[in-house]
Amino acid sequence: MEPTQVHIQAHAKVNLSLFVEQPLENGMHPIESKMARIALFDTLEVTRLEDHELSHYAILWHDDAPKQSEIDWALNDDLAVKAHRLLEKAADRVLPIQLKLEKRIPVGGGLGGGSADAAAMLLAVSTLFDLNTDLTEIAIELGSDVPFMLDGGTCIVRGIGETIEPIAFEPIHLVLLLPTYGCHTAQVYQAFDELTGTHTTGLNALLTPACIVEPRLARDIEVVTAIVGQEIQLSGSGSTMFAICDTTEHASELARKIEEQTKLVAIATQTCQEALERT
Repeated sequence: MEPTQVHIQAHAKVNLSLFVEQPLENGMHPIESKMARIALFDTLEVTRLEDHELSHYAILWHDDAPKQSEIDWALNDDLAVKAHRLLEKAADRVLPIQLKLEKRIPVGGGLGGGSADAAAMLLAVSTLFDLNTDLTEIAIELGSDVPFMLDGGTCIVRGIGETIEPIAFEPIHLVLLLPTYGCHTAQVYQAFDELTGTHTTGLNALLTPACIVEPRLARDIEVVTAIVGQEIQLSGSGSTMFAICDTTEHASELARKIEEQTKLVAIATQTCQEALERT
């Protein structure tokens, strides 16, 4: 008997490394990135409705979300909603559901929250309706991070997200640093395109372009580096930064110190193996 409701934890990711190539003719930038799933997650409750009912969606912040912002985008623009509708198109039938999406992953922070939600929606609806559909093909259409979100763990992701190479899981402790501002992905890539010559900075080729788009990011990285005495990395196109720590206690201590001395939200977390956890 098919389930009538699925609960899924859709985990965020960090880019432990990110190399970016010049854009293709379609404007997409091929990448090579070492991505890892982390313990911070959104929660989706997806309920199957009767065939004659209309789907409806609710998107809100969970009470314990570390950084909340206005949910000001149209439902039709939400990646989880797009994932549902593309799956209906692929299945050539209506797949009525009720979605309750409780967000914890910050919006526009380079942590892949929208992509994680989209991947979770694909899996949930496929499970509820017992579909035999190629989810990876739909995931690629939704965005370059979505296929990884289906596979999860720790992977090397290449191309425009279509090539995923699982690698051995690495238990890594992290402190996530969440500023009040975001970095607009399209603007960061535009700044990347406008730079000339070799401009890869550290482990993330988008660090310099992101600092050009958002000068406060450069200042925050400088301040936090001085506080913790170690390298601060950028996830994706920003604005979330992170520091790698030795232990859970080390991560908690750094998070406390950073919050005391800056206006950043700091979260101690760690990598995890599973992309999507169902209950």
